[in-house]
Amino acid sequence: QVQLAESGGGLVQAGDSLTLSCTASGRTFAGMGWFRQAPGKEREFVSGIMGNGGITKYADSVKGRFTISRDNAKNTVYLQMNSLQPVDTAVYYCAARIVFGFRVNVDAREYDSWGQGTQVTVSS
Repeated sequence: QVQLAESGGGLVQAGDSLTLSCTASGRTFAGMGWFRQAPGKEREFVSGIMGNGGITKYADSVKGRFTISRDNAKNTVYLQMNSLQPVDTAVYYCAARIVFGFRVNVDAREYDSWGQGTQVTVSS
């Protein structure tokens, strides 16, 4: 059974950092990504990584502040989030894609498995 388990969310103050982790079990995935959904808004792409980590992509809103990485030996993807702001408050979802590609997929429909989400709340 395929499962994605996220951890690392929490309540922080503006300017703080958090690292989210997502560990996949049941199979390996070529691509993994992070999406987020704030109250009253649609789910949006945050960052993704493909293959061994040489292909990454970030949403403009997090570029320069967030860093995605993966440890294939642990089947885990990480999202290091620095300089967090209240606008980053959302439920963060890990997503995984089976098929390899030479680009990161930003459309949620192109991912095969999803985690249950972890809440990140940034206070001002």
